[in-house]
Amino acid sequence: MISDERIEMLLNRHDYLEHTLATPGEFSNEEFVKLSKEYSDLGPVVEAAQALKDGRTEIADLAEMMGSGDDPEMKALAQEEFLELKEQLPEMDRALSIQLLPKDAADERSAILEIRAGTGGDEAALFGGDLYRMYERFAESQGWKVEMISGSASEVGGFKEVVANITGKGVFAKMKFESGVHRVQRVPTTESGGRIHTSAATVAVLPEAEDVDVDIRSEDLRIDTMRASGSGGQHVNTTDSAVRITHLPTGIMVVQSEKSQHKNRDKAMKILRARLFDMEREKLASERAESRKSQVGSGDRSERIRTYNFPQGRVTDHRIGLTLHKLDQIMAGDGLSDVVDALIAEDQAAKLSEMESAL
Repeated sequence: MISDERIEMLLNRHDYLEHTLATPGEFSNEEFVKLSKEYSDLGPVVEAAQALKDGRTEIADLAEMMGSGDDPEMKALAQEEFLELKEQLPEMDRALSIQLLPKDAADERSAILEIRAGTGGDEAALFGGDLYRMYERFAESQGWKVEMISGSASEVGGFKEVVANITGKGVFAKMKFESGVHRVQRVPTTESGGRIHTSAATVAVLPEAEDVDVDIRSEDLRIDTMRASGSGGQHVNTTDSAVRITHLPTGIMVVQSEKSQHKNRDKAMKILRARLFDMEREKLASERAESRKSQVGSGDRSERIRTYNFPQGRVTDHRIGLTLHKLDQIMAGDGLSDVVDALIAEDQAAKLSEMESAL
């Protein structure tokens, strides 16, 4: 249970920041930005803290009303409200505890989404295209912007590989549990016998990295230019606009092959920064893995995390044992929130349990 003293500290800090930011002339721009971010981050924390404080004050007042006075009707009413509020207080306490959990520094960032067709040939590529459209519609429902960085289309439709930038506040926080192997069970459009096939696509969600996050030395890069592929005839690209950037220490290679060499280089560097940043985060996570168990799944990109069963109209997330019979809504993007919210809630519950065990 969170102490009254802790609640007062939070409320006092918020009041102090509010008063301080009203006179910004006392600070440098850097300090003002830092304090403004803290004030903004404290907003939902203070909202939960104030609700808990008010609840505790009210239940104390109701207890006093129940123990004094001669009006039986007032006592009965106070007791009814007391019992109702008593049931709500643990949830208020939990809501504040969740707000106080350590935040992933990357949660508020935009993200790089990578989808690659896995086992299943053409059907896997078609499924990769379905997943991309699912995330595209989900992003739209969240008010985010999606920009395709590169895509390798399959001859039958869908994508062998597609990379996109999803920009907006809190993209990575909601999307990070989507990384892993997504499996589909359905009758392919190319199957004349009506047999159900199982195919797969891998999804990777990387937090967008900034220049300050990753130190990339120019001497660690090999940048090659080549002729971009075209569709033939007058559309063939006759200039060396495609760019391949290789990070020599890690061997990570990124290729961009659109018409503008300048844009290709910028996009390739954005992907490279994200992959290097993610690699460093993965390294730190693996070092903590022995002591930290509060995570949804292993985080391993080779782990099968979800199955989309079309004949039965169901989606199952294997990490938390969640099955929803609303495949159409999920594939349309609208229903994906039910899966995403359940994964976030499970992760929060695991972290709370770990935190309580450590006390």
